[in-house]
Amino acid sequence: MPHYTALVTMLAILFYAYTSVNVGGARVKLGVPAPATTGNPDFERLFRVQMNTLEWMPIFLPLLWICAFYVGDAWAAALGVVWVGGRIAYLVGYAASAEKRGPGFGVQALACGALLVADVVAVIARLIHGA
Repeated sequence: MPHYTALVTMLAILFYAYTSVNVGGARVKLGVPAPATTGNPDFERLFRVQMNTLEWMPIFLPLLWICAFYVGDAWAAALGVVWVGGRIAYLVGYAASAEKRGPGFGVQALACGALLVADVVAVIARLIHGA
C-alpha cells in the first residue's frame, strides 16, 4: 500500500483547506464581502493562491498516484512533498507581492513535470516489458 503517498495527499488537501480558510479570513479582515473577488489587491493575491492551487490539484493528484503505483510509493511521496513545498513557497511569495510568486510556482510545476515524466516512462516500460 502506498502509505507515504496517502500522507502526502492528505498534506496537499490540508494545504488547500488552509488556503480556503485564509481567503475567508482575508474577506473579513480586508472587507471583501462574498461573492466579490476583486477590490483589494492583498485579498486578490490570496484568492489567486487558493484558485491556482485548486486548478493544479486535478493535475497533481492523478500524477502522484500513478507514480505511486507504477514507480513507487517513496518516489511519489518525495515528489509530492516537493510539490506541497512549492505551493507553500508560492503562497508566501504571492502574499507578499505578485512579483514574488514565480519561484514557488516553478518548484511545484517542476515537481508535476517530474511526476509526468516518471509516469510516462514507467507505464511505457510496463507495456513493453509486461506487468
